Amino acid sequence: MDYKKTNAPTTTTVHDLIEMAQPTGNIYETVCIISKRANQIAVEIKKDLEKKLQEFASMNDNLEEISENREQIEISKYYEKLPKPTLIATQEYIDGKLAYRNVAKEKDEFNF
Repeated sequence: MDYKKTNAPTTTTVHDLIEMAQPTGNIYETVCIISKRANQIAVEIKKDLEKKLQEFASMNDNLEEISENREQIEISKYYEKLPKPTLIATQEYIDGKLAYRNVAKEKDEFNF
């Protein structure tokens, strides 16, 4: 998923939890689904940011040699302005873009 082009809000919004829980039938399961997706998004964003900042790392950094790099600061600011992973995951869930399954329920269905 391209989190840079998401339509998720950048600020916290209020959602009707009862309405959000209708697809799963359980609010706790819904929260678990959203939190797991938010963790995946957070890891993806972190890897992407580290990859971009790695380009600016020099092999012999000393405390005296560390200088301000405008491009590095701009990249960091861009990532700070992105919506938080929980907001992106919640928007994905609301838009129906998340695929999920409950393995425990599937296991119960197969046991006679």
